[in-house]
Amino acid sequence: MPNLLPLLLGAFNLFVPPAAPFPWTARLTSDRKAVLAAISESDLKGNLSFLSSDLLEGRGTPSRGLDIAAEFIASQFRRAGLDMAGDDGYFQTTTYKPRNGDAAKVRNVIGVLPGSDPKLKDTYILVTAHYDHLGMRATGDGDRIYNGADDDGSGTVSVIEIANAMAAAKYRPKRSIVFMTFWGEEKGLLGSSYYGKNPRFPIAQTVANINLEQVGRTDDTEGLRVNAVSITGEDYSDVGLIYEAAGKMLGTGVQKHPQFSDRYFFASDNAALARQGIPAHTLCTAFEYPDYHAVGDEWPKIDFPNMAKVDRLAALGLMMIADSAAEPHWNETNPRAANYLKTWKTLHPAG
Repeated sequence: MPNLLPLLLGAFNLFVPPAAPFPWTARLTSDRKAVLAAISESDLKGNLSFLSSDLLEGRGTPSRGLDIAAEFIASQFRRAGLDMAGDDGYFQTTTYKPRNGDAAKVRNVIGVLPGSDPKLKDTYILVTAHYDHLGMRATGDGDRIYNGADDDGSGTVSVIEIANAMAAAKYRPKRSIVFMTFWGEEKGLLGSSYYGKNPRFPIAQTVANINLEQVGRTDDTEGLRVNAVSITGEDYSDVGLIYEAAGKMLGTGVQKHPQFSDRYFFASDNAALARQGIPAHTLCTAFEYPDYHAVGDEWPKIDFPNMAKVDRLAALGLMMIADSAAEPHWNETNPRAANYLKTWKTLHPAG
């Protein structure tokens, strides 16, 4: 009697639907290449050496240094030609009262590069970082300024640089891209939480948040982190898959850290936006380094060539999301994403 197993398997395979094609193409078109080529190490160094200088006194919340930083970021958004998206020009303003001190012109800084597609332009991708840090030690000898070059001056100047690169190129995203820097992350995600409750663009039409934090240092306490990026909560949504594809295209490794990817998902501004249902993640080079949250976090320790590579990866992933009709979704098979998925479904009842 003939062996019928191969025939049965073949018949079964006829009824197996093919895997859905990956909807976010990592193709490097000439327009996309021009954006990536415009990302400049020297621009990053120039901006970060100012933003993390002693003059800004650690950019504490609230402080004169924080106000100077906000004005500097707004000037860079103005230079790029981004549309103003705050309630006061580029500024989204509110009042913050510290436990000990007077109430104070805390401001998120927001600019937008409008989308080009008639339908998709009314959907938004947030590119974010926090521009505050720890301020100054009140007493003590020697250096008392927490300059915060990597945390998170590196993310802030990366947001500026990607905005400039995209706005100066012929490339125009189909979706609108919102460039935003937050105050008060070090006080408990205050600026991002304020935005989540008082959004300048509808949350239901915000398809993703790419947050950049600590993308400049490569001297990780676990070993040198060159040409490698981690994503917090990498398998919580499709965003991790998108950046893995972008990393393969650019030759930059994208990995899930076995401990820190999940732990640090809750430690940066992406968490405040994820609580609103937005697929939101942080890109990071070194989670921990020798002078994390110490006065030694200064700009000469930044690996600017590597930082430019990370920014190119961030930009390519953004363009992949911006130009696709598909939106990133939370991972329904990962229980850690369940609460965010539930919130997302309330915003998208037909999704």
